[in-house]
Amino acid sequence: MAEEPLESGGPAERARAVLRLLTQERTGVLATLSAREQGWPFGSLTPYALDGDGQPLFLMSGLAQHTRNVLADPRACLFVADAGARDDPQTGARAALLGRVAAVPEAELAPVKERYLARHPETEPYFELGDFRLYRLAVEKAHYVGGFAQAGWVSGGEYRGAR
Repeated sequence: MAEEPLESGGPAERARAVLRLLTQERTGVLATLSAREQGWPFGSLTPYALDGDGQPLFLMSGLAQHTRNVLADPRACLFVADAGARDDPQTGARAALLGRVAAVPEAELAPVKERYLARHPETEPYFELGDFRLYRLAVEKAHYVGGFAQAGWVSGGEYRGAR
């Protein structure tokens, strides 16, 4: 697929399109590097929310394979696709956000937890279990596909500036 800018604006428009897609959807596939099966990717269907800077947030159990993976190697990719294009997914928007996953620091936890619960209120009981923590993907770059021949990369800075 050609790496061409979207109709108007190039990387800035792509960055805004990535943010719109992430705001519209609620789940994605979190790809991590397997700690158990060295060198192999491992994908997990993962609900997410966005922090105030648009960085994806995940509520993860210490027992989950993807949590073990990011603790061993924080590099990850969140892939999000337009759920409205299920019948013909090649026509829908999609984005792959690359970055590093880390636990949300205690000092930032209250507002981040509030944002996560606003998006996923059904998860509130998990916060009472001592095994679950909030993690954040610090986006370093993203690849966006907006449809046929409309694809390209944006930097983490361009993405953060899209708000």
